[in-house]
Amino acid sequence: MQISGAVAPAPPSSGLGYGPPTSLASASGSFPNSGLYGSYPQGQAPPLSQAQGHPGIQTSQRSAPSQASGFTPPASGGPRLPSMTGPLLPGQSFGGPSVSQPNHVSSPPPQALPPGTQMTGPLGPLPPMHSPQQSGYQPQQNGSFGPARGPQPNYGSPYPAAPTFGSQSGPQPLPPKRLDPDAIPSPQLSELPPQQKTRHRIDPDAIPSPIQVIEDDRNNRGTEPFVTGVRGQVPPLVTTNFLVKDQGNASPRYIRCTSYNIPCTSDMAKQAQVPLAAVIKPLASLPPEEASPYVVDHGESGPLRCNRCKAYMCPFMQFIEGGRRFQCCFCSCINDVPPQYFQHLDHTGKRVDAYDRPELSLGSYEFLATVDYCKNNKFPSPPAFIFMIDVSYNAIRTGLVRLLCEELKSLLDFLPREGGAEESAIRVGFVTYNKVLHFYNVKSSLAQPQMMVVSDVADMFVPLLDGFLVNINESRAVITSLLDQIPEMFADTRETETVFVPVIQAGMEALKAAECAGKLFLFHTSLPIAEAPGKLKNRDDRKLINTDKEKTLFQPQTGAYQTLAKECVAQGCCVDLFLFPNQYVDVATLSVVPQLTGGSVYKYACFQVENDQERFLSDLRRDVQKVVGFDAVMRVRTSTGIRAVDFFGAFYMSNTTDVELAGLDGDKTVTVEFKHDDRLNEESGALLQCALLYTSCAGQRRLRIHNLALNCCTQLADLYRNCETDTLINYMAKFAYRGVLNSPVKAVRDTLITQCAQILACYRKNCASPSSAGQLILPECMKLLPVYLNCVLKSDVLQPGAEITTDDRAYVRQLVTSMDVAETNVFFYPRLLPLTKSPIESTTEPPAVRASEERLSNGDMYLLENGLNLFLWVGASVQQGVVQSLFSVSSFSQITSGLSVLPVLDNPLSKKVRGLIDSLRAQRSRYMKLIVVKQEDKLEMLFKHFLVEDKSLSGGASYVDFLCHMHKEIRQLLS
Repeated sequence: MQISGAVAPAPPSSGLGYGPPTSLASASGSFPNSGLYGSYPQGQAPPLSQAQGHPGIQTSQRSAPSQASGFTPPASGGPRLPSMTGPLLPGQSFGGPSVSQPNHVSSPPPQALPPGTQMTGPLGPLPPMHSPQQSGYQPQQNGSFGPARGPQPNYGSPYPAAPTFGSQSGPQPLPPKRLDPDAIPSPQLSELPPQQKTRHRIDPDAIPSPIQVIEDDRNNRGTEPFVTGVRGQVPPLVTTNFLVKDQGNASPRYIRCTSYNIPCTSDMAKQAQVPLAAVIKPLASLPPEEASPYVVDHGESGPLRCNRCKAYMCPFMQFIEGGRRFQCCFCSCINDVPPQYFQHLDHTGKRVDAYDRPELSLGSYEFLATVDYCKNNKFPSPPAFIFMIDVSYNAIRTGLVRLLCEELKSLLDFLPREGGAEESAIRVGFVTYNKVLHFYNVKSSLAQPQMMVVSDVADMFVPLLDGFLVNINESRAVITSLLDQIPEMFADTRETETVFVPVIQAGMEALKAAECAGKLFLFHTSLPIAEAPGKLKNRDDRKLINTDKEKTLFQPQTGAYQTLAKECVAQGCCVDLFLFPNQYVDVATLSVVPQLTGGSVYKYACFQVENDQERFLSDLRRDVQKVVGFDAVMRVRTSTGIRAVDFFGAFYMSNTTDVELAGLDGDKTVTVEFKHDDRLNEESGALLQCALLYTSCAGQRRLRIHNLALNCCTQLADLYRNCETDTLINYMAKFAYRGVLNSPVKAVRDTLITQCAQILACYRKNCASPSSAGQLILPECMKLLPVYLNCVLKSDVLQPGAEITTDDRAYVRQLVTSMDVAETNVFFYPRLLPLTKSPIESTTEPPAVRASEERLSNGDMYLLENGLNLFLWVGASVQQGVVQSLFSVSSFSQITSGLSVLPVLDNPLSKKVRGLIDSLRAQRSRYMKLIVVKQEDKLEMLFKHFLVEDKSLSGGASYVDFLCHMHKEIRQLLS
């Protein structure tokens, strides 16, 4: 170990090993080498679900829902689905309109054909006139979904109408003139002249539209507050802006469920195949109009809880014997009420002080924890942040180190603070490293910072305790001096090798010595190949894709990282990793520690200060300022009949019940799956209670409690009427993304398709009106399940294109694991916003259009965002005045493709578009870097990757193809 007074530069070493960054648009016309998730913004989002209570996919002749038909569902589901291989319907093209058609124009009606002739639509030949299936067909009048398309002539009784889709919110009789919900003949390939093929194509406006469902929900449910007092209510969609009034159940911002009505028996649940899961975001941030959870202090006696199951006091507990005892709503145990908590009951059996106590009247609240809830029976110290900066050649050469040090000087004033505290209680420390580590003494009494070098990385220790973790305000002058000196000290370094595991070990040991929890901010540039624990080798092998060994690409190379993560969790040491790779860095391995400690990973491939600094600094500022709960343990309790059996997210579990998080911020979710262990009661329903014990930013030990009451049902129709598709997709994506660690990707895809078909076949068999097998009938609240599931199947993890790197796949896989429902919604089904359709003076967002190439008009511009990426697509025929107003150039050809910043111009259009971009960024948890894409430009291929309703280059099916495939699978199950 060397110790020097003023900071001395580290000794240079030979070797460069740096390649120039890849340019954005590679010459081949494929996506940039840096990948979709490196040099472009990060973020997230899956698809949306439908709210109950309003018709979405309906024919123009609406019928009122009738009572359940009293049909007793059989005990077991249908046969297993055959697995689906390769692209859907090989060889078949559905001939959609060409790119630049402004908006879909409906095709002319089919002409009458001689008897026995087959009509071919996009779904293959329709049945001939004497087919027995036809009796139920009715001519289509107005489009089943979306705007009415005007009357269409009757084609004559022998011929079926164009396929239509039906959706029902429960069992309904078939009204006399009702349009056929989804008549989709089974797909086959038939050779007819091209003009006949295209003439009978399915009208894209006649299949369920995510945009329409979102719009309907906003109109129907965005105006009134969502009051949580009623059990089992389905909340508005995540895409709807609404206010929440907590009246006894947790806000949907904290908990969303796949279904708000749980089957009473496990047989019924198995038959329906609908996963029963909750996506829980315990520290979710709330809009300013909603109050944060109240903090309840019960003094030294601590929070009141059930003696048997340890559930905490909540609004569903039943007080008896005049208020002297209470019956637990989770396990039915009778408990005494402590004398200091006693209160009389009113004539309804409710405590007279119920509305004065948050824990008796609200769904979410916090308890101050007593010393019994602390490690070693000692109240915790405030947490610490340690900044650990890679100072190898790559980091210095790109300007990263200088940029970071400059930013930290001001950013340290914005560390999280509790309530109205004037300054943050968090202490900070600094480490730099390449293949050795440099610790800095920044004690306030020093004139200059002191460096201590630890070169024995095999046996990591912290060379100083006093002066390493300091109060910002006391040591400000020394810290500023250090941040000024670091870029100069290493300016001439030639050291290209880095270590990784010893860096995290050092941070963890420092927190352990200081007896506090905390967070490490690690800024890292390359594969750690230096001789040290956790050394990695390059194992990037794309030849493994689509083989049985593909799963190894997602698994860590060595067990050292899991062992280290486990030690970090025990210490309350959370790790946030900022990666700046120019080539493969093995994200699958490096992300293990952030993943298991509740931290985040950010990736900026081929980082260049001029192009990427805004994105990196924006992410860093938000990350440092986040409110975090440290050293956290979460447990989910349930009432008798169901129990939590599986968990997904960024955390560690040492047993089957406790979710352990070294750190938990307001963006992270934990997804919990439930299974039956007994019969449920329809009258009493089912209860969930999520309890999170954590240390606040000021070092206070707290318990945050969220309660939710769900309904239980004996009729399958009630289950299907109360599902939430967005949450279902969030769960299914996480289930699949975990599955790729142990199973071939093809098997994971087949499992998803099978489950979706079983869900829809069970509905068709038990809840839908009798109708011909040629109809595809979808539950009202699940009509978007096929389109969203297809987006998950086509995602880069489950169906990578040639341009997706193995690092990017591992990066996305870990990112989605802890996303909330709103994030997965937009991540899997991106938003596409036309810019010149709405009036310039309008301050609201323009209405979105469907994510398909046929929705693009070459005379318009569109913003596309998915929470990670942000594109501005410019059509080749955009008016010259618009081009001038937005780009300050006189013609389309002069626009720079790949531009990432719009010029600041003083005109209404420029202000509107820049304002809209700012607004979209503010809605997302990560900064989305803008990329301008011109029509017919080589970057357009990258943009089209996100038009998820179309067939993908990597073989993913179009929405229409997938619906046909789903229909075929359902029919096979039913037969």
